[in-house]
Amino acid sequence: MNNGLRVAAVVVTYNRLPLLQQCLAALKAQTVPPAAVWVIDNASTDGTREAVLALDWPELIYRNTGSNLGGAGGFACGMQQAASAGYDALWVMDDDTLPEPKALEMLLRADHALQGRYGWLSSRALAPDGTDQPMNRQRITPYTDLPDYEGGCLPAVMASFVSLFVRQERIRRFGLPIAEFFIWSDDWEYTRRISREEPCYVIPGSRVVHAMQNPGTVNIATDIPARWERYRYFYRNDVVLYRREGVRGWLWLLAKDLWHTLQVLRDRRGQRRKRICIIWKGFAAGVRFHPPISYLP
Repeated sequence: MNNGLRVAAVVVTYNRLPLLQQCLAALKAQTVPPAAVWVIDNASTDGTREAVLALDWPELIYRNTGSNLGGAGGFACGMQQAASAGYDALWVMDDDTLPEPKALEMLLRADHALQGRYGWLSSRALAPDGTDQPMNRQRITPYTDLPDYEGGCLPAVMASFVSLFVRQERIRRFGLPIAEFFIWSDDWEYTRRISREEPCYVIPGSRVVHAMQNPGTVNIATDIPARWERYRYFYRNDVVLYRREGVRGWLWLLAKDLWHTLQVLRDRRGQRRKRICIIWKGFAAGVRFHPPISYLP
């Protein structure tokens, strides 16, 4: 079943060739294959370009962004190019997403059942051990995770870019992800932008493995030191996301950032002052941050 839709998979990658190769193999093994696979390479230096171009796969389209635009910039670039090329729908994912063989088929079945009347569809993301991946659990409100995956089509308001299915007309209406986010919260913001106006759904029968290198929730108090610096994007971008929710959104932001601050104070790995500064400087930057939304030409 493909519903007559020409679907393009959009995969953003950066210096993770072994994972990208697994992702591409999983896409090629789909029971209903996408019409094309767009690899958006954020200027990898690990041989990604040469490896992808060497593949004998006519439906594979390689694009190099020329510099590292981050996940947000890569998705904005890839979705703009693929949607402008005329595909009816995009299936978006990171390079460490490994779709099970029926992942796309189940999304298309849901699209058919819903007659295209939705904002987006999202897959169930699993860890390599088969448990649910906590970072990718969708939300039924901006503050509440989906409690379980019981059912065939579950309403949700926020989802990650680890297997997101969206029709071209929704991209034209709602625009592209905010490239200026660079990393983190770009997917939450984008899916919430759409769900504020249209019903959106999780399709538990569409399953992917998210083979992420640093599993767990996003929190500077618990993450590894090598990733602390990038958290300035997370705390900044979340302000853009939650201030749209009004007073409750601001209260949520303050409560979350205060909780993370207390967790940092309890953490024995040191550099507490540095990490707390990242949290609150990120928050202050977010108050001043008003990035534009770009649309398809």
